[in-house]
Amino acid sequence: MLLTISACLHEVMLSIVYIIHVNLKQNHFDTQGHEGRYSIYVHASRQKPVHTSSLFVGRDIHSDAVVWGKISMIDAEKRLLANALEDADNQFFVLLSDSCVPLHSFDYVFNYLMGTNISFIDCFQDPGPHGNGRYSLEMLPEIEERDFRKGAQWFAITRRHALLILADNLYYKKFKLYCKPADGRNCIADEHYLPTLFNMVDPGGIANWSVTHVDWSEGKWHPRSYAVADVSYDLLKNITAVDETIHVTSDDKKLVTQKPCLWNGSKSPCYLFARKFYPETLDSLLKIFTSYTSV
Repeated sequence: MLLTISACLHEVMLSIVYIIHVNLKQNHFDTQGHEGRYSIYVHASRQKPVHTSSLFVGRDIHSDAVVWGKISMIDAEKRLLANALEDADNQFFVLLSDSCVPLHSFDYVFNYLMGTNISFIDCFQDPGPHGNGRYSLEMLPEIEERDFRKGAQWFAITRRHALLILADNLYYKKFKLYCKPADGRNCIADEHYLPTLFNMVDPGGIANWSVTHVDWSEGKWHPRSYAVADVSYDLLKNITAVDETIHVTSDDKKLVTQKPCLWNGSKSPCYLFARKFYPETLDSLLKIFTSYTSV
């Protein structure tokens, strides 16, 4: 899903983008009273979903099959951005999934994103097998190994950077041809394309972290998923209290890089959203959202 902040009649609006493979069960994001300040675009499975929340009705874009780890994920992101960019009012673009939940109120998220002119794209250098080990010499001369980067796919970007992504074909073609899962390097396109692209064309225009929290502490191919028993006020509080990013290399050294999340030069909370939450956590989340997301 793509959530976009848009500028309508000289007011700024937020635009949300979803990439989903299952039906959306419910809207976690309290948008009541904020109509006209956001728009939503949904890239679902090729089978048209039946949305149980009216918030998503009529938001589906033309979609195609998406396969984990392949360039089709980038293609879906580009389709979402292309649709959102057709509305000149849309100024900020946030990629979310159906397992994401908000950590703050709409106003907080709106002000956090629109109060800065940078994009939030996770980007770091990993010399290990799951970082530079996925690099292919076939990417030369356009992409050198020293420029290859890694990061989470969940972005929040300015309109200028959304246009840049759509305009790029040079670097995209390299990833389409030479970054594939199970090719000996097991290159995951959505973990490397945007971090590498922006590291090369506008490294100073991005914050090197994602505003969507993901827990990789279990050390598996996929991040931790939260079940009903995991959901609590303290869980959300602990996530929102995080004000430093941590990156760990995938080599034997397991080097840890820890940096403060700087918002306009000041140390600030890193995260606006969190994932992955199972659908059955909805009731538990809604019980604590009223009091929790009031800030």
